Amino acid sequence: MTEHSDREPERFHFSEDDVQREVTDLEGRSETAARLFDLRRIIGGLFVVYGVIVTITGITDSQAAIDKAQGVNINLWTGIGMLLLGIFFLAWLKLRPTPPPPPREGLPEEPGEKA
Repeated sequence: MTEHSDREPERFHFSEDDVQREVTDLEGRSETAARLFDLRRIIGGLFVVYGVIVTITGITDSQAAIDKAQGVNINLWTGIGMLLLGIFFLAWLKLRPTPPPPPREGLPEEPGEKA
């Protein structure tokens, strides 16, 4: 059988500075993740990549493929449209970046400052 110890479990004690540094670090990582996974970046990047592929397909289309679309080089025009839309999303991201989250109330602004 196992014997139970009368000792209390070991507890971790953190200083306020340690907690504030950890919170600041987590907020920084959160902001980076928010910018990285901004939907404008994902949508814009995909539209640019697919736009390049479809535009190249449109440039290399045969006359038979163009005749099939009633004389319109649909791949070329669709590819150009996709490229423009992707560039729009990426420009929008560049001109109006994701704002940082507002500071949370109750937490000190600076590591040495008390709440």
